[in-house]
Amino acid sequence: MLSSKIGTQNQKAHAEKSRGFTLVESLVSLAVFSLLLIAVTTTALALVRQSRNFRENTTLSGLADQYLEIARNLPYSQIGTENGNPHGNLPDFASPTNATINGTSYQIYYVVTYIDDPADGTILAGTDISPNDYKQLKLYIKNTLTNVTTSFLSTLSPKGLEGLTGGGALSIKVFDAVGQPVPNATITITNTSLVPDINLTRTSDAQGNWAEVGLPASANSYHVVVTKNGYSTDQTYPISVGNPSPTKPDGTILAGQATQISFSIDLLSDLVFNTLNQTCTAIPNVGLGVRGAKLIGTPSVYKFNNSYTSNGSGQISLPNLEWDSYTPALIGNTYMIYGSSPIQQINILPDTSQTYTLVLGPKTDNSLLVIVKDSSTGNPLQGASVNLTDPSVFDVTEMTSGSVWSQEEWSDGSGQVNFVNPSKYFQDDGNVNTLGIPSGLRLADYGGVSYAMAGSLESSTFDTGTTETQYTNLLWQPTSQDPATTVKFQIATNSDNATWNYVGPDGTNGTYFTVPGTTIHSSNNNMRYLRYKTFLSTTDNSKTPVLTSISVNYVSGCFTPGQAMFPDLENTNYQVRVSLSDYQTQIINPVNVSGYGTLEILLSH
Repeated sequence: MLSSKIGTQNQKAHAEKSRGFTLVESLVSLAVFSLLLIAVTTTALALVRQSRNFRENTTLSGLADQYLEIARNLPYSQIGTENGNPHGNLPDFASPTNATINGTSYQIYYVVTYIDDPADGTILAGTDISPNDYKQLKLYIKNTLTNVTTSFLSTLSPKGLEGLTGGGALSIKVFDAVGQPVPNATITITNTSLVPDINLTRTSDAQGNWAEVGLPASANSYHVVVTKNGYSTDQTYPISVGNPSPTKPDGTILAGQATQISFSIDLLSDLVFNTLNQTCTAIPNVGLGVRGAKLIGTPSVYKFNNSYTSNGSGQISLPNLEWDSYTPALIGNTYMIYGSSPIQQINILPDTSQTYTLVLGPKTDNSLLVIVKDSSTGNPLQGASVNLTDPSVFDVTEMTSGSVWSQEEWSDGSGQVNFVNPSKYFQDDGNVNTLGIPSGLRLADYGGVSYAMAGSLESSTFDTGTTETQYTNLLWQPTSQDPATTVKFQIATNSDNATWNYVGPDGTNGTYFTVPGTTIHSSNNNMRYLRYKTFLSTTDNSKTPVLTSISVNYVSGCFTPGQAMFPDLENTNYQVRVSLSDYQTQIINPVNVSGYGTLEILLSH
């Protein structure tokens, strides 16, 4: 009886133990099977992708052979595109042909260009009056499902000597604001006076050049537009009623001759106008005309001449603006300009962001805005006494409220903590020269043989007099340096005259001001004290950068640099007397005031 019970219990235990072991085995088997399944799936997917790529390449190869053969079988004189140069019946980008293979759609088009082989001279050099030596054909096949475009290249030569027509050439040069070539610029050449029309898209080479040869002769009808992503646009202009004398008219092509046209484009900039009253409160709904200085036609057809209205925050934002000198003018009879920062015009350099502040007041029949500048630097002068009198009893004196700190000399050396002597500074690293002729800051010169590779200088402390200071932008001269050399800056501001954390245009210590006119980061505002630090470097020790002046623009409250406003005057003659310590006094008499007048006075040391 007992033996039977024990046997039964052993059988149960063995059964339970057997069931547990089977579960573990099942889990292990499932894991192994999953790994094998993943491996098999990955391999299968790879094989599918490989097969798909093989089919795609086979399809592209077949299409290329077919459509290249179509072009090769054409008479040489007929190899061209519908809107291109040379002209022909092959489809181009504007009107591609379509093909469907295995359910996939493809767009197929050509680009054909003449090649002027230098082996027998070139039309640009005046040594080849028949520049159409052979044709270069590019076939493009675009998969409309993946948007991937594949290109194929072929060269086609005439059976005889050269091309059947000579034509002329259009030589295009593209450069930036300082004359450096712009590569990879998009060049569009159109001519709608020919039958058929010409519509070409080309790309400038590494030297900013493109030569289009074999163009049919045509007078003042080749319209060229040059641009690049993030850059301004330059173009030729047709002769029209609105622009009868373009400064850069549409091009003329003569057979056997080359026509050269140059274009200048550069990175775009941003400009913001602030319209404020004399208590720094924003004025909305102010009409403002803004005009650039560049002309596209004579005598007065401007490239940029637009009108705007300030928003509820008293701002007008002009993004993507071309480098130029811009002048604002009020629209309407409500306000007049009591002052501006910068003065009157604002010079926009490429790839910068700048702010222009207009301080406005009630418009009066007659007024005079006096602007006082240094005769040698052109910088506005603050603290100048401007006295306005007339033969009767009118006698008013105003002070110019400046907001420019500049330094043009460092020849008296280091050791000055606070900016008192304008020819001294705080310290340098020993690798700069401040005594060169003409005056300026350079890298140290070792025995007239070579320059230091890098050097830095830290300015004395400038006191703006108030924590209510807004720093606007940093300028220096010269604006460009030798390509082997570099000048860059950082600034530091504080209100304790002790904590100097130097930062760049984004407010961090890892960036530098490298483009004159760049806006100073807002984190520097509401600080009383200011210093700058300049860094000079070269990659060629036979050359040095040169710094001749640096200026920091700032606004304390709503004051405007170097300006004094006299509103509500009589229409009569006045005497203007301007004086400032260390400058020669200027007296101008008579000054006729009629309407809104401005008077610029230059003071000499």
